[in-house]
Amino acid sequence: MSIRLLPPTLVNRIAAGEVIERPAAAVKELVENAIDAGAGRIDVVLAEGGQALIGVTDDGGGMSPDEMMLAVERHATSKLPGDDLLRIDFLGFRGEALPSIGSVARLTLTSRPRGADSAWSLTVEGGAKGKPLPAAHPCGTRVEVRDLFYATPARLKFLKAARTELAHAVDVIERLAMAHPAIAFTLSDGGRKVVDLAAKRGEPVAARLARVAAVVGRDFEANALALDAERDGVRLTGWAGLPTYNRATAAGQYLFVNGRPVRDRLVVGAVRGAYMDVLARDRHPVVALFLELSPDEVDVNVHPAKAEVRFRDSGGVRGLIVGAIRHALAGAGHRTSSTVATAALGALGSGASGGAFHYSPPRPSPPLLRMGAAAQAPFGLAEAIPGMDLPPAAPMLDVPSETDTVESYPLGAARGQLHDTYIVSQTATGLVIVDQHAAHERLVFERMRQALAEGGAARQGLLLPEVVDLGEAAAGRIADRAAELATLGLVVEPFGAGAVVVREVPALLGDADVQGLVRDLADELAEWGEATALEDRLLEICATMACHGSVRAGRRLNLAEMNALLRRMEATPLSGQCNHGRPTHVTLHLSDIEKLFGRR
Repeated sequence: MSIRLLPPTLVNRIAAGEVIERPAAAVKELVENAIDAGAGRIDVVLAEGGQALIGVTDDGGGMSPDEMMLAVERHATSKLPGDDLLRIDFLGFRGEALPSIGSVARLTLTSRPRGADSAWSLTVEGGAKGKPLPAAHPCGTRVEVRDLFYATPARLKFLKAARTELAHAVDVIERLAMAHPAIAFTLSDGGRKVVDLAAKRGEPVAARLARVAAVVGRDFEANALALDAERDGVRLTGWAGLPTYNRATAAGQYLFVNGRPVRDRLVVGAVRGAYMDVLARDRHPVVALFLELSPDEVDVNVHPAKAEVRFRDSGGVRGLIVGAIRHALAGAGHRTSSTVATAALGALGSGASGGAFHYSPPRPSPPLLRMGAAAQAPFGLAEAIPGMDLPPAAPMLDVPSETDTVESYPLGAARGQLHDTYIVSQTATGLVIVDQHAAHERLVFERMRQALAEGGAARQGLLLPEVVDLGEAAAGRIADRAAELATLGLVVEPFGAGAVVVREVPALLGDADVQGLVRDLADELAEWGEATALEDRLLEICATMACHGSVRAGRRLNLAEMNALLRRMEATPLSGQCNHGRPTHVTLHLSDIEKLFGRR
C-alpha cells in the first residue's frame, strides 16, 4: 500500500474532529474570534442546541472580501504577527476554527469592515468554498453555522439532547464573559434569552467582580474573599469562596490564564490543596481565579481546544495559588457564609431535618487519642477519657465578666447550652448558635498545625533503615529536597545509583508505608516541583487527632468555658468551619428571627 497525501477536505474534517467536538466548541471558537476582533457586543443564537443553527454576531473590526477568503483556509490567521508561538497575545492563533467548521457544516460569513461602504458574504458547505457576494450588514461580522456535522453523520450520534448541548454553550459564554467584563454578551435559543450580560464599566476590579457575581450568583460577592498576590512575575487576582459556601461539584470553579478560560489540572489541584483541611472531600469550593504572566512563561499550544496550558514554573504557580488562598482563608477568621444562616432559617421554616454535611472519621489509635487530648488542654476544656493521664487544664484567659456587654465581642456572650451540644450566644444584632465540638476541633487542629510549623515534626528512627529503589532521576529529586523533607520528619540519604535510604520518619505516621510514601513524593516532585504528600498526610492525622481529642457533643460546659471557646474562635484563623468543612456556628440576625414569628 503506497503512501499518499490526503485530500484537503478530508484533512479539514480530521482537524474538525479535534477542534469541534460539539456545538459548544464551535461557539467557543467563534466567540473567541469576535473577542480578538475587538467586539464590544457579542450576540449568539442557537437552534436545537446548536445542531440546526449557530449564529454569532459581533461589532468588531470586520473583514474585507480578500480577508474572508483567507479566513476559511487552514492555518490562515492575523494573530501571529511575528510568527512566534512563544508569545501568543490572542485567544485564537492556529487558524483552524473556520475551515474546520466549514468542512463539517454549512458556514456563511457576512462581514463589513469599519469604514467600508458595503458588506460581503461568503459561503462554505462541507469544505466547498464559494465566492464573496455583496450583502447588507452593519460594521462587524456575523457567522452562521447550519446543519452542524451534516458532512460527518457519525459525529451526530455522540451529541446529547438539545437542552444538554445548550447548557454546555451557556457555560462557554459565561466563562468567556467573566474574563472580558467590558463586552456585552447575549445567548438566545431562538425564543428566549438564556444569557444576558451587560457590559461592565468603571474600575476594572469592581467591573470584574460584578460580572463574576452576575454569573455565579448574587450571594457570591458577600461570601468571597479577594485575592491579589504576586510571585516571580506571576500575578494572581480573583476571589475565593468561604469554605462553607461550597458546591457538590467543581462546576463553580472558574480558572483563567491571561484572559483565557482553562480547565488545567495543575490549577484545579492547587485549589483542592488550598481547601484540603477546611472542606469535606465530597464538596467543592467556588472560586474565580485570574492568572496573569508573561506569554513566554506559559504554553497554550498544548491541546487543540486550548483548554489546557503548561507553565514553565509549574511549582511556583501552584505555590502561589495555594499560598494566596490559604492566606485569604486565614484572614477570614471565624466568618461563615451567609448561606449557612439562610439554610438554617429555611430548615426552621420547613421543619426539615438533616444537612449537607456527613462525616464519620476513623477512630485513631490510643496514642494518637492521648496526643489529641493533650493538645487541647491549654484551652481549659480537656476531655476526660477513661484510662488516660491527661495534663491539667490551663487557666482560662480573656473570659468576659458579667459586666461586659454583648457588643464587646463579634461572637457575643454565652447565654446557655442546648442539649449539652450547642452554645447559644447573644450578640448586639442577634444570636449565634455554636456547635461546640466542631468549633473546638478547629481550635485544636490549628494549634497542632502551628506547633508543626514552628517546631517541625517529631521523628522516630527506623530500627532497620529502609532502602527505596526509584531510578536515578527520581532518587536525585528526593536527594535534592532532603533538607526540606527533614523539617517534616523524614530523613533520607542517597544510597548508590537510583536509590535512597530512609533512616527516620515522622513520629505521627506510626507504622507507615515508607516505600509508598517516598514514591509518592518522587512523583509529586516530577509533576509539580513540590512534595506535598508528606505534609498533607501529617495534617490529615492531626485533623483526626483533633476530632477525637476535642470536647464532644453531650459534654456539659459552664458559662466560663463557653465564653472561653467563643473568644478562642474569634482569635483563631479558619474557625468558621471544622476540619471536615462543616460550619462551626450559625448567626441569626434579630430581623431574621422576627420574620420567623411574623413580627416583620
